[in-house]
Amino acid sequence: MNKSNRQPWKTNVEGFLFALPWIIGFLIFSVYPIFMSGYYSFTDFSAIKDPVFVGLENYKSLFKDPLFYKSMTNTLIYVLFSVTVGIFLALIIASMLNKKWKGRTIFRAVFFLPSVVPVVASTMIWVWVFDPSHGYLNRFLKLFGVSTINWLGDPSWTMASVVMITLWGMGSSMVIFLAAMQDVPTELYEAAGIDGAGVTAKFFNITLPGIAHVVLYQVILALINGFQYFTQVYIIIRAQSGNISQGINGGPRDSLMMYPLYLFYNAFTELKMGKAAAMSWILFLVVSFITFVLLKVSKKWVTNR
Repeated sequence: MNKSNRQPWKTNVEGFLFALPWIIGFLIFSVYPIFMSGYYSFTDFSAIKDPVFVGLENYKSLFKDPLFYKSMTNTLIYVLFSVTVGIFLALIIASMLNKKWKGRTIFRAVFFLPSVVPVVASTMIWVWVFDPSHGYLNRFLKLFGVSTINWLGDPSWTMASVVMITLWGMGSSMVIFLAAMQDVPTELYEAAGIDGAGVTAKFFNITLPGIAHVVLYQVILALINGFQYFTQVYIIIRAQSGNISQGINGGPRDSLMMYPLYLFYNAFTELKMGKAAAMSWILFLVVSFITFVLLKVSKKWVTNR
């Protein structure tokens, strides 16, 4: 091996050695737990006793569990509304803030600010806002003659409440869409304007196709985050019940029983680690399938760049 060929090899080895601590950490704290969760999903495991292999019993018990279906249904409904409405609003606001008008920088900061507020703090603020007796939302609605709504206590309104909490933090998606829109060539808008295209036509024929790859990325990311929606509902339920030692509680008539919340209860309240591991793998398969379908369908309207 001559000197010129030895140098790239030496560089690769040095790069690998620099990355080795991360690789070791990734294998220990990510890859190993994934494989172990797959094994535990076939065992009776409570974290205080050795796992006992039971085959498919955990999966069979889940498919006979009404709360399993309730939690999955609630999560699917939440994901459907939070993702569609959130992406739509983020696109509209980004499009408005992409235009040149006085004060747009201030509004960009205002819309982005909620996304950097800590989740626990923002959720407690919303619990206060949704309070049926003294909450600011009901006070505002009373100005228009709307009667008091028990946002977090009435099963008819709980899902709408958590979706509103999510939409409040859509600033990160808005910023990403805004950055993507600024990458669309202005010549296209000028040519469309000469041809007489209006604002709507420019948005659907130039802006949206130009940032379709970014929209797809944000949709998939929002789906993954939506299926992991846990912290907010857990805080809301505990704030409403006022008892942190309480057992399984999915809110009014289990209307806030999200899939990750039920997984958490099985793992750390019921100590059914094997059942929780089975739930995690079912969630992984569901999210993977939906993502696969989205990627296949998106080939028709997303241009590889």
